[in-house]
Amino acid sequence: MSKGLGIALAVVGVLLLVVLMVFGSFKSAQNQMVARDQSVKTAWSEVDVQLQRRADLIPNLVATVKGFTKEENSVYADIANARAGMLNAQTPQAKIAANGQLDSALGRLLLLTENYPQLRSSDQFMRLQDELAGTENRIAVARKRYNEALQDYNTFILQFPNSIWAGILGFHQNNARFEASPGAQNAPQVNF
Repeated sequence: MSKGLGIALAVVGVLLLVVLMVFGSFKSAQNQMVARDQSVKTAWSEVDVQLQRRADLIPNLVATVKGFTKEENSVYADIANARAGMLNAQTPQAKIAANGQLDSALGRLLLLTENYPQLRSSDQFMRLQDELAGTENRIAVARKRYNEALQDYNTFILQFPNSIWAGILGFHQNNARFEASPGAQNAPQVNF
């Protein structure tokens, strides 16, 4: 009787140990998923702050350029529409798409400087262009950090056994990442 009781207690002890290990793995994975999800949200917040900074600079830049160029109304309308789209976007995916449109519209605005040499000599325009360039650098750094946090999160929840726990806890892969625009793969042409 005591030999049977000892075996039963050993089996119960092993089962209890296995349950504790599985529960420990579950709670550890849960805590790490929450931490990584918060890292992604924090990184996105930094991107959002920098995009807002750029959106706030654009009206001043456009107003300065308008003072020198009266007939470029389509460019101004494109910028206004793209900026409104970015400010009205609610999700990271929508903001990423709107940001691409704003990048394109800003590029056309900055091309105007080639047609208006007096614009390049304006101190206000040069200051705003420098401020915009600095903001673009901040955006690039924030995008990189966001993409890295997103990659870390996605990798973690896709690994076994975390993928099981992620499915149970409702954590899903997030594909809202910044990618290079298709034209960025071509080297610019320089003609002298």
